Amino acid sequence: MRMRNKPWALDYLNEHSDIVDTDGQRVGQIGEWFDDDKPIHIEIGSGMGKFITTLAEQNPDINYVSIERDKNVMIRILDKVRDKSLTNIKLICNDAVDLKDYFKQHEVERIYLNFSDPWPKKRHTKRRLTYKTFLEIYQYILEEDGEIHFKTDNRGLFSYSLESMSQYGMYFTKLHLNLHEDEPSDNVHTEYEQKFSDKGSRIYRMEARFHKK
Repeated sequence: MRMRNKPWALDYLNEHSDIVDTDGQRVGQIGEWFDDDKPIHIEIGSGMGKFITTLAEQNPDINYVSIERDKNVMIRILDKVRDKSLTNIKLICNDAVDLKDYFKQHEVERIYLNFSDPWPKKRHTKRRLTYKTFLEIYQYILEEDGEIHFKTDNRGLFSYSLESMSQYGMYFTKLHLNLHEDEPSDNVHTEYEQKFSDKGSRIYRMEARFHKK
């Protein structure tokens, strides 16, 4: 998601370093960052933050981490966290390639990938968040029974992700080729999801796990 640059954004985020990490100060210390020891769920690319802040509000027994590299977007997530007075969510303003620095091995219970950039051109394949190098990162930080929950409106990205995950040695526990046709009651909409659904776009969803070694 691209937004107009706000010169004050980084300063604003740094004023709330108890909630946001912008410079790697919390590397290797995510569990200790929270007040309580609870399962950790993360969302990579949180957009405006509706999805993850809603989950944090609904599930106080889970600790959530939002990964968003755009500081101009992150300020919107921070505002939601502060408005809702959420204590079970932290924010990392950085790229997903650095996740192994932040999280210990097998520290994360679930990863959410919602409406990720499809990077449709072949030369950009390695940038897709379901490319094998990212899957290796996820496998490292996820518990052995950890899950990846994935949603998109992009059929090409969905097909690619199914193939990429299968080739990597993953299996699927749930597949939805038209999520809103028979929508689960616990499905939380992202801003993009609502926008695409209102236009009649089909939403694809899956849940996947790694085979145990």
